[in-house]
Amino acid sequence: MAENHTVQVESGRPGKDGMPSVGPVYRSKLAKNGFPPLDPGMATSWDVFRVAAEKYPGNRMLGWREFTSGKAGRYLWKTYKQIYEEVLHVGSALRQLGAEPGSRIGIYGANCPQWMVAMEACNGYSLICVPLYDTLGSGAINYIIEHAEVDVVFVQDKNMKEILSADCKSAQRLKSIVSFASTTREQIDAATNSGVKVHSWNEFLQMGKEYPSDPLPPQPLDICTIMYTSGTSGNPKGVILTHESHATFVKGVDLYMEQFDDKMTVDDVYLSFLPLAHILDRVIEEYFFHKGASVGYFQGNILALRDDLMELKPTFFAGVPRVFERIHEGVLKAVAELRPLRRMIFNILYNHKLSWMRAGYSHKTASPLADMLAFHKVKARLGGRIRLIISGGAPLSNEIEEFLRVTSCAYCVQGYGMTETCGLSSIGFPDDLSLVGTVGVASTYSELRLEEVPEMGYDPLAVPSRGEICIRGKTVFAGYYKNHELTKEVMIDGWFHTEMSPDGVLKIIDRKKNIFKLSQGEYVAVEYLEKVYSFTPIVEDIWVYGDSFQSMLVAVVAPHEDNTRRWAELNGRKGSFTELCALEELKKYILQQLRAVAEKNKLRGFEYIKGIVVDPLPFDIERDLVTPTMKKKRGQLLKYYQSDIEKLYRTLTEGRK
Repeated sequence: MAENHTVQVESGRPGKDGMPSVGPVYRSKLAKNGFPPLDPGMATSWDVFRVAAEKYPGNRMLGWREFTSGKAGRYLWKTYKQIYEEVLHVGSALRQLGAEPGSRIGIYGANCPQWMVAMEACNGYSLICVPLYDTLGSGAINYIIEHAEVDVVFVQDKNMKEILSADCKSAQRLKSIVSFASTTREQIDAATNSGVKVHSWNEFLQMGKEYPSDPLPPQPLDICTIMYTSGTSGNPKGVILTHESHATFVKGVDLYMEQFDDKMTVDDVYLSFLPLAHILDRVIEEYFFHKGASVGYFQGNILALRDDLMELKPTFFAGVPRVFERIHEGVLKAVAELRPLRRMIFNILYNHKLSWMRAGYSHKTASPLADMLAFHKVKARLGGRIRLIISGGAPLSNEIEEFLRVTSCAYCVQGYGMTETCGLSSIGFPDDLSLVGTVGVASTYSELRLEEVPEMGYDPLAVPSRGEICIRGKTVFAGYYKNHELTKEVMIDGWFHTEMSPDGVLKIIDRKKNIFKLSQGEYVAVEYLEKVYSFTPIVEDIWVYGDSFQSMLVAVVAPHEDNTRRWAELNGRKGSFTELCALEELKKYILQQLRAVAEKNKLRGFEYIKGIVVDPLPFDIERDLVTPTMKKKRGQLLKYYQSDIEKLYRTLTEGRK
């Protein structure tokens, strides 16, 4: 229950003199008497790594898979001592190139040991790390290099072409480019033409060995990283995070984890596949380093993630809802293919274990028999050793969270946070089913409250309390780089104003900017509706659209290919997937299924989808329809599908006459 995890430290107050009402302020029980102090000598991101290297020199730190004849092999490992030495070599080489404390250093590529070594070198030599998204494309890369005034970029070999392309004009301001691997004559020539020096990874390490330089440790309030958020509109925003923010996050997770019987150990293993240019993966890795545990990197292909899971056998798994939706779909598909008796047994065991968990038993003790007979197979799909699952990035549905808690044989929690909060600002609790469907309570170093949104009827002093989420605390960012106006807009009296949301438990309704009014005056929380409608088996992805000039909602649907082919087979239809998606019968069937889901979830009449556009292609980064974290770029989606939407509305309007 919430009272076991959170405390109210300030009362709410009604609005007056044009100021909105605000709800009570809540903290974690771990901070009921104030935020706990940091440990001595652990005040920066560099301290976290340096101390771990001293304490666990022989432990496996970073793992990766090498390819032989195009096939990924076993995981190879480097120890904390080996990585620390590489960090000193890279930091020394950067100093030799003229990098001074405060210089901005870019890192551009998929997660790998070189990425982390470059990052820790920035930490150790008081340089500012500027991650560049692996999937941002040359336009955004060009903008960030120029905006952040980056001097040196570490680049994965496959991204060299992007940096050296004529479109990336800001590359000319770079002093050097360092490849994660070797360099080719073609790359060297292209860089020379731009006046930039290119180094291979081994050359750079050798330079550091030849010109050693002692670390220049940062101060707690020094800038650690400028992390650019992809954003659903406009240019990326540079979020300034200090060293103290990172160290505070690590300490907060430490205190949170100490509450549980299962302790984190040096034998724990994390599979890193969420981009290191995102805050969640980065801070999780830093916590693992603090504990002397191991991080293994995926082979770079998200479609081969299952193979990496089987090979690495991690004990900790962090993902975004789409990853867990696919796991859920895979298990349900396997169950559907069982013989009727075995399928019935699975469902009986599921409900049996769930009933004991609801009665207060932990996932371990609720039904060991059910785990042995059925659910160990679900655990095996995640490598067989998973102990903790965390979902972040967007709200996870109640159905899937409950399913994971019952079947994964692991602790499972949701969290909520942003780049601006240096990771999770709220977190759930394992084995507390009252928190299913929520993103938990305030994390160790955060304070949460809700603020009134009068135009939407959201009142933090009502029951239930609703409002815009405001966050204050020790991990909140220092501001947006070179954007004082936007910083002032979102930081008011120390509170960071973020999105939408009661007894201190946070439930995300939608993003404030994703709520709009239809012509009849009804407000629509579109992200919530997309989550509901995405449970339709025939739907792979859906974008729901409406505006204040229309009285009804429409949508663009990307159908689920396997389920579409199954529908075609049952209905005697043949053709390619693209041809099937063009069929009017399929469109009618999808609309029927969307209506059934709306009825099942008791949606209001104006929340029903009245017409759809069917696109065989899922929304993708290549067409600039989603961000690298798969959030929908609603402005781009409207621009891309505008003629289809306008035609659909005309058809629907004519049909009502």
